[in-house]
Amino acid sequence: MEEIYGVFAQEAREQLTELEDGLLRMEQGDHDAETINGIFRAAHTIKGGSGVVELHHVEKFTHILENILDKMRTNELSVSSELITALLKGCDHLGALLARVEGGDHDPDPELEKAGEAIAEQLRPFLGGDAASAKKSASGLTEASSGAVERDDRDTATTDCWHISIRFGQDVLKNGMDPLAFLRYLLSLGEIAHMTTLTDGLPEAEKMDPECCYLGFEINFRSHATKDAIENVFDFCREECELHILPPNSKVDDYLHLIETLPEENMRLGEILVKSGALTQEELDAGLRQQFGAKVGAGDTAPPQLGDILVQQHMVQPELVEAAAAKQKTVSEKKAAESRLIRVQADKLDDLIDLVGELVIAGASANLLAQKSGESTLVEATSVLSRLVESIRDSALQLRMVQIGETFNRFQRVVRDVSKELGKDIELVISGGETELDKSVVEKIGDPLMHLVRNAMDHGIESAANRAAAGKPVKGRVELNAFHDSGSIVIEVVDDGGGLNKDKIHAKAVEKGIIQPGQPLSDQEIVNLIFEAGFSTMDKVTNLSGRGVGMDVVRKNIQALRGMVDVKTELGKGSRFTIRLPLTLAIIDGFLTSVGKSSYVIPLDMVVECIELSNTTEDRNYLNLRGEVLPFVRLREMFEIPGVEPARTNVVVVQYAGQKAGIVVDHLHGEFQTVIKPLGTLFRNVRGIGGSTILGSGEVALILDVQALVSRCARLEDQRAQNAHGSKLLEASNQ
Repeated sequence: MEEIYGVFAQEAREQLTELEDGLLRMEQGDHDAETINGIFRAAHTIKGGSGVVELHHVEKFTHILENILDKMRTNELSVSSELITALLKGCDHLGALLARVEGGDHDPDPELEKAGEAIAEQLRPFLGGDAASAKKSASGLTEASSGAVERDDRDTATTDCWHISIRFGQDVLKNGMDPLAFLRYLLSLGEIAHMTTLTDGLPEAEKMDPECCYLGFEINFRSHATKDAIENVFDFCREECELHILPPNSKVDDYLHLIETLPEENMRLGEILVKSGALTQEELDAGLRQQFGAKVGAGDTAPPQLGDILVQQHMVQPELVEAAAAKQKTVSEKKAAESRLIRVQADKLDDLIDLVGELVIAGASANLLAQKSGESTLVEATSVLSRLVESIRDSALQLRMVQIGETFNRFQRVVRDVSKELGKDIELVISGGETELDKSVVEKIGDPLMHLVRNAMDHGIESAANRAAAGKPVKGRVELNAFHDSGSIVIEVVDDGGGLNKDKIHAKAVEKGIIQPGQPLSDQEIVNLIFEAGFSTMDKVTNLSGRGVGMDVVRKNIQALRGMVDVKTELGKGSRFTIRLPLTLAIIDGFLTSVGKSSYVIPLDMVVECIELSNTTEDRNYLNLRGEVLPFVRLREMFEIPGVEPARTNVVVVQYAGQKAGIVVDHLHGEFQTVIKPLGTLFRNVRGIGGSTILGSGEVALILDVQALVSRCARLEDQRAQNAHGSKLLEASNQ
């Protein structure tokens, strides 16, 4: 039973996310019919699922939301900020109820029930009021309410009426029923706009029986009644007459809309038409009897389609049959697509990735032994094995790849609530939501992104008055972008606010003792001070910021994912925070190198090219790469590796975040599938090392942290440029 509750909670969470996202889109101006239909279906699915697993307190509360969404769907309620706010509070309460289910508590919680009642009281005014319509009839068509403005039906065209075609049976009078009595009773539901008496069934005078009825009627009937109600008028003579009822033209559109908005359940064509109110159960039964009769007597010929029979018998319009068939096809295709999906626990995927990693290591070992043996057939067999292992590795990693759009969409609600709290008008623009990365990375990037988005709104976006004075649009803008670049995923948080004030940052850093007065810093180093622990430029502590906690946590969390965060800012125009993360934390393609007896792996996606290092460059840490200054780092010097440097050394040119640098190594060994193993806590502060791996020989190789090495080269290059500039100034002053 617990497994059933778990599946329900997981699926309900997905529907709740869809519900919340749809409400936010509607508040932003999305009035597409499919949006509100999707929202209604999500609430309907949660309600139905909670009823199945007997969580009646969840079912009861969701029913209130469903009633309001139904009124929105039928345009009885217009979208307003107050309505969306109340519905979002309802979503929050549903989330709290689901959290209890996920925690194993399936009984109502008194405090949550009290909170739910308070939210329900805020929602109930939207269900009542003078402008609200009456309850919907059983068929789903909305009847005119007594409080609504009455329409002058006499001005309505005769063609916009129900068309009733009735042929009374000859024995109806003998059975004690008067045809005119049925017509008089029909007037209690509306008005007969036009009626034609059919006499084509009258026999010649000498053959006429005075106790038999030979008349029929074609009636144009103006009424707000449902098809069921009109058919019920003729209940007592239903077996003694031939009756066909077609709705007015205006009703056809209503039926089409109702068919489209029916819940996505497996239903037959006749059931869809009955549930929408376009067909009565009696008409459906009659059509099925005719279809079954044709099937029995048809032999090998194909029986007629039910839809064709209903149209031929004038029970329903052809366009309604087509709409019902399209609905049936759409639902069946969606169900078929869902049946191809399998839910797998993340732990099982993690175990699979670990096993694939061990398979990669074992495959590398087998390949190495085959090469040492010199057996060509064995080498060929292991090469085939290596290709298969690589394919298995890629497929296994793809299982854990998810789109980041779901994470991005959660911030729509955050931006809406925080902007209201701050009294600012801010919009969130999302791009690149289809970008995929490892699920483990997605789960851990949520909190850092939350800090950056909230800081952009609180620190970055100015008040409406200040924006207007600066000539900016009153509505602020926060962007979330994602894209792939050189084997990494890049996530950007951009705002069009006031930017970072470098002078203020420098003054605050001095005041807090983070830097010393007069300490020379570049503009980028000053900006990076915002990532120091305890740093904040806010003069006043608020619920959102000012406590000096946040940006340092952002940097630590991102670095824990082997990523980096960078910021570019322009005073008065805004800021851009750029996060770079690896696509996966498990297995990568690497480029194997060595220095002395030590082996090092460089992520292959970051390798640009390899060149030989000339002996003429031994006295400096940069070289001329086709007219471009390329700073480099010597791993032998950096890691203090003993031994004599060989006569010929190599430079691996790497690129990260648009910056190039060189890594000087002794030997190049080529591509290598790398299973990343985390370093122990003893080595967590070692700069330039991002992890370790096991070679086919069983030796341990270190994985280089290209980000740290490139940053080190860039920093040394800046210092060299500043020293050169200072030397020129000193020389000029001496002259």
